[in-house]
Amino acid sequence: MSGAFETSQRGCDHPGCEEPGKYRAPRSPDKLDDYFWFCKDHVREYNLKWNFFDGTTEQDLADQVQKDRVWERPTKPFGRPSEEQRAWSRLGIEDPHQVLGENATRNPGKAAKGGSRRLPPTERRAVEILDVQDNMSKAAIRKAYKALIKVLHPDMNGGDRSHEEQLSEVVWAWDQIKASRNFKDGD
Repeated sequence: MSGAFETSQRGCDHPGCEEPGKYRAPRSPDKLDDYFWFCKDHVREYNLKWNFFDGTTEQDLADQVQKDRVWERPTKPFGRPSEEQRAWSRLGIEDPHQVLGENATRNPGKAAKGGSRRLPPTERRAVEILDVQDNMSKAAIRKAYKALIKVLHPDMNGGDRSHEEQLSEVVWAWDQIKASRNFKDGD
């Protein structure tokens, strides 16, 4: 893991050194595939003096930093319109979603026409029976359910049993909403 080439038979390229050259170092920033071969001490000394940007101007350094920011790939500024945007503007359209009209960015799965959402038929029927909005929380629907129970239950309305069928529908509807995952639990 030291970077040494154990099989190297070269001698150290540092003048006057007789140690084996087991470590390679690039000769210059322009010749990264051409190497000096040094012993461990001299490769460390060489690396301490190594400067990839030696001889470059401040502007060259700034240009290199800018290219490295985008992995040396050309980029386009945000403000410049693309060919597609220019084509839409020739038709008098600033945003391609305008072609679709006012419903362009609405998600029909979350909200269908009229502000309501798609619910299973049993839950849709339960919402109609309880006469509530489908975007209400379970707590708000429960309040509406309790208000209906007070009106329909014979023990609460003075013994009037004429609403028993409607009462059973209201209880069924609340059971559907209570078991549903389509309604929020909070207020």
